[in-house]
Amino acid sequence: MSYQNPMVSICCLTYNHERFIAHAMESFFMQQTNFQFEIVVGNDCSSDGTLAILESFKKKYPDQVKLISSKKNRGTHYNLIDTIKECTGKYIALCEGDDYWTDSFKLQKQVDFLEKNPDYVICCHYTHVVDENGNTIYVNPKPVPLVYTYHDLLAGRQEETKTATVLYQNIPAIHELFTQPWFFSCNAGDKIFKLFATHYTGRKIYVLPEVMSCYRNHVGGIWSMIDVRKRKEKMISDFNLIIKNFTYPALQKKVLLLLYIKRYFLFELSRHRVREAFNTIKYLL
Repeated sequence: MSYQNPMVSICCLTYNHERFIAHAMESFFMQQTNFQFEIVVGNDCSSDGTLAILESFKKKYPDQVKLISSKKNRGTHYNLIDTIKECTGKYIALCEGDDYWTDSFKLQKQVDFLEKNPDYVICCHYTHVVDENGNTIYVNPKPVPLVYTYHDLLAGRQEETKTATVLYQNIPAIHELFTQPWFFSCNAGDKIFKLFATHYTGRKIYVLPEVMSCYRNHVGGIWSMIDVRKRKEKMISDFNLIIKNFTYPALQKKVLLLLYIKRYFLFELSRHRVREAFNTIKYLL
């Protein structure tokens, strides 16, 4: 079977996911589609047994699995760029090595939607959040369709669009994000990516009303287990990065100002960051 012209490239970033990576890979291979897909894995110099597990999959599926394994740790941003460069599909599906998919028709459903709806650039779906032992932390009991525009995302509305749910159109305009120097300063790269994709294409995000993946909260997770205060500081840093590098009308400035005051202003004051807080407010006035 030839995988030279895949419809979808599955882009999986992994680092020290020895306990989880096989589950993720198996969830990729269980996909039932009427098109070809490739699996492109970026291993960022894992120090555990992750690479050995990936090499076993590569040996079993040499034509379908591309393994990019760096000899030194390059960090999430560079690992993403290196891996995306090897993706040749019309669409790219994202999933980190500690998450996994639960619906064998996930890719087919998402591709079918984007093929029929050119006004959308990204298709997502609902997620089941679990701890490292598989216990449920959160799942929406009544999923409904959701639609997000660039301005929705700018205002902080992005529920049910976690990385493991994202399928997007593989077009050069979106990947221009990786040429922006400020991209390497962002913390929540998935949020910045969705903003950039909708902003520069003028298209929307659709969320299918189905739970089709699992997101793990676990010790060692890049974002999920970070200290609450540190996480808030990273969110504020990204907020300032966004307001300075994206364009928006005057009315949206007011929305962003209210968002900042509601979510971050008091926290900034509690951390004795008065000057920084008022600089942000001044920028949005």
